[in-house]
Amino acid sequence: MAKQQRKETPLFERVITNNEEISPGVHVISFKRTSDFIPGQVVKIAIDTVQAPRIYSICSGNQEEEIRVLFNIKEDGYLTPKLSAVIPGDTILVSEPYGGFLGTNEAAWWIATGTGIAPFYSMFRSGLGENKKLIHGVAYLNQFYFEDDLEWALGENYIRCCSRESSCDVVPGRVSDYLAGIEKLPDVKYYLCGKALMVVEVRDLLIEKGVPYENILGEIYF
Repeated sequence: MAKQQRKETPLFERVITNNEEISPGVHVISFKRTSDFIPGQVVKIAIDTVQAPRIYSICSGNQEEEIRVLFNIKEDGYLTPKLSAVIPGDTILVSEPYGGFLGTNEAAWWIATGTGIAPFYSMFRSGLGENKKLIHGVAYLNQFYFEDDLEWALGENYIRCCSRESSCDVVPGRVSDYLAGIEKLPDVKYYLCGKALMVVEVRDLLIEKGVPYENILGEIYF
């Protein structure tokens, strides 16, 4: 998913190498990586010069040859319907990676909803999965993007929460419900990525449970 930014950033032509629909209305596009980035950073993307670009988290590892971006189609939007239709060989406009929501080697909990999983998957693919717990909340079971990789690697440290469907290995309810049921939270960093309402709600919940404000890092998606 994406968020808008007012500051102008140079955009460069990038050639699409792949476009995969990984779930109904959810795509991952790829293009060649031309610069280094830190896992958790974002790029601005535009399909043309008519509309302002949008910001998307990178969801690939920082040593991979391609940059991948995860997004869901906004039916009433300008960019994502067009972006979902690109094919290899098409060009889009992309900025250099930037941003301060950065993964590190220190122990942390990664908390995401929906396509907010993207920066954490980038961190995971970049070798930062050790000493991490990933909590991913979605409405439907087919929205656990990249779950096969994450479940195999993280095991019991990969928690899936689903609010509208049930499965034997999925926690019922929202991410906030799962966190509310934990009596004592560990002294680690907490990374939050998703819509503003979730980030604010979970941040307040963590603070109520004694997590210092400075240990909470948020990335809001629109």
